[in-house]
Amino acid sequence: MKSTEIDNTRHNGVEFCTLGMFILDDIDFGGSKPGVKNVLGGAASFAVVGARLVAGSAHGRAVSWIVDVGSDFPPDTLAAIQSWGTDCVIREDHSRLTTRAWNGYHPNEKRDFKYLTPKLRLEPEMLSEAQVWSRTFHMVCSASRCISIVRHIMNRRDELLKAGRAPSTGGITTRPIFVWEPVPDLCTPQEQEKFFAANRVVDVVSPNHLELGMMFDQPSWSEEADEGQHLVRRIIESGIGPNGDGSLVIRAGKEGSYAFSRAQKLWLPAYHQPGDSGATAVVDPTGAGNSFLGALAQGMVSAGRESFNVIESTMSHSDTWRKALSSWGPRKDLPMALICATVAAGFVVEQIGVPDISAGVNGKELWNQDEFTERVRLYTQRLFKTVEESPQRHLLIN
Repeated sequence: MKSTEIDNTRHNGVEFCTLGMFILDDIDFGGSKPGVKNVLGGAASFAVVGARLVAGSAHGRAVSWIVDVGSDFPPDTLAAIQSWGTDCVIREDHSRLTTRAWNGYHPNEKRDFKYLTPKLRLEPEMLSEAQVWSRTFHMVCSASRCISIVRHIMNRRDELLKAGRAPSTGGITTRPIFVWEPVPDLCTPQEQEKFFAANRVVDVVSPNHLELGMMFDQPSWSEEADEGQHLVRRIIESGIGPNGDGSLVIRAGKEGSYAFSRAQKLWLPAYHQPGDSGATAVVDPTGAGNSFLGALAQGMVSAGRESFNVIESTMSHSDTWRKALSSWGPRKDLPMALICATVAAGFVVEQIGVPDISAGVNGKELWNQDEFTERVRLYTQRLFKTVEESPQRHLLIN
């Protein structure tokens, strides 16, 4: 197997690394519109797009990942990946096909998924030393594998530290942030105890509302239902993170997202809301959840940068928001990161596949012809208004 980096420009350290797979997708919309084939996708691609949107061009190479290329890998897909300016390791193996999968959608947002070619799973021992020292990790896997990945990465960091092979960028003794996305087909009642065990080794656990419902033998999860509120309390009380200060983030599709910690709650509406005519900019939800979590992970290490400054310039005028933010304690960057994640997911649903990147006339980076930070500004302005009008809807108000 041949491994190459598509850009040798180095950076000051990896901030985001995903253990998701690169996949070429076939998408079936259930007859509502024509299906498509050969779409750049997979959890890795979408998570990287989310992280890259938040990182911006200035920190693009702090976003690191691995792409496994088979004999059928399309040249235009490689060109798209190169355009993102990330730290990408291409592993070529012409004796096999690129991992391909089928995605089928139903009207109720339920998704079916199956592999069309043998998958090549990304194992933690495949990560480079630079990737092992990433400040954040994104995982899409079973609970058992989640625990194994975290243990492997932490043990390898300890070994490198003892061997004097730690990077000189600082922060090497700080525990990285682990964001876990439970794999959908193992969100079953039989996996509950493993789910609780995995929660205790990660910092953020994020099923979507349907997956969370399935795991606890319910049709779906709803924040308004007594059963939904009881389930959240049960998960939080069982512990998330080594110190119990982690967060449950429930992705709820068009309803947005809900984040819960020990004594905090935050609801954020989706970026795209139906207009007066009921029309929406949402074309395809494939990958939106992955991008949301990639952006969330990158956002949790992006304090002080442009996107955070844009959020603070608006939300700092809300006493309610400021008080709520302080209540998150050591996780006070999470609400800001969630805003970035919401905006990032909004780009991903606007087309089939990944959003288009280009340069504007002023040299600014554009995604789907818009600046990421400008959309953060617009979203934050809307959020400020609704938080002021209905704080109890968004926040846990004691």
